[in-house]
Amino acid sequence: MTPEVQFINLGLIDYKEAWDLQEKLFNQTIQDKISIRNGDATLTTKNYVLFCEHPHVFTLGKSGHEEHLLLNNQELEEHNASFYKINRGGDITYHGPGQLVVYPIFDLDHFFTDIHKYMRYLEESVIQTLSEFGINAGRAPGLTGVWIDGDTPSARKICAMGVKSSRWVTMHGIGFNVNSDLSYFSHIIPCGINDKAVTSMQQELEKELDMQEVSNTLKQKLAENFGFSYVTETP
Repeated sequence: MTPEVQFINLGLIDYKEAWDLQEKLFNQTIQDKISIRNGDATLTTKNYVLFCEHPHVFTLGKSGHEEHLLLNNQELEEHNASFYKINRGGDITYHGPGQLVVYPIFDLDHFFTDIHKYMRYLEESVIQTLSEFGINAGRAPGLTGVWIDGDTPSARKICAMGVKSSRWVTMHGIGFNVNSDLSYFSHIIPCGINDKAVTSMQQELEKELDMQEVSNTLKQKLAENFGFSYVTETP
């Protein structure tokens, strides 16, 4: 049976507001799984994919180091940016306008119970999306995310990843640099990696991209790679 996923386009949304929605859906899914395992035959778990952009924000994962943020509180205000310590894996990263952020809240019992495979499928969906726009991307040895020239000295990251899972339910996800203001990455040590550059589709192609076109392509690639169908559209 083909898994079904509800697609929700949140548009430009405050990071904390999107995080709260993720937590709500994530916790509800976990509670439903517990009820099902306790014998409630009336319930089924749901899967969601949230697409959005955020105002300028830096987020620090559980395994991160606060010193990888190179701005103090006053400088954060001057750059119109916020900062959150959050419960995903990984170190520090940046989100902002022009970056496509994707949060899958999946019950992996509908797909496969393998977090490594899950992350590789997310990466592959981005790699295939970039290919549709003429950008040859892939992986970097020993590192997560999507990279261009990942196995060379000119390696540069175009998509960061960080996820949380509990009882095979996922949250958080990817930050995909489409038309991102890359100057904000100079204020952090991205993902704790200080010897690799960050890039965007706009920088690689030397033109601004249509965010909706990129979103539609990635949305399709996610469905193809994970083998699901979308059940509803939320504008």
